[in-house]
Amino acid sequence: VQLQASGGGLAQAGGSLRLSCAASGRSVRTYVIGWFRQGPGKEREFVGMSPVPWGSIRPMYADSVKGRFAVSRDNAQNTVYLEMSSLKPEDTAIYYCAASRVPRSDVGGYSGWGQGTLVTVSS
Repeated sequence: VQLQASGGGLAQAGGSLRLSCAASGRSVRTYVIGWFRQGPGKEREFVGMSPVPWGSIRPMYADSVKGRFAVSRDNAQNTVYLEMSSLKPEDTAIYYCAASRVPRSDVGGYSGWGQGTLVTVSS
């Protein structure tokens, strides 16, 4: 599956943005979709993971975004979303989505990376 993130832009601190991750080639129904970000001069890091399409495993989030970000999926649209609220300047980064067959938070465990989308949060 190939994924493409979109929806980034400029937001003020305390504001909200919704990112989209559109899939092509295969349905997202059978994948765990992870969101990652890479800030200036930083390594790519895990942000959050979609609800698992099977079983009862809840989505996971990095501690830095827990309570502020939420991942959801729309299988009919073959799209996964990242709802970001209470944005902080430190959330400024390029955001990426990727796919995995199992729930995990390591970058190396995901594939199907597309071009990311830039989110800039001003103070």
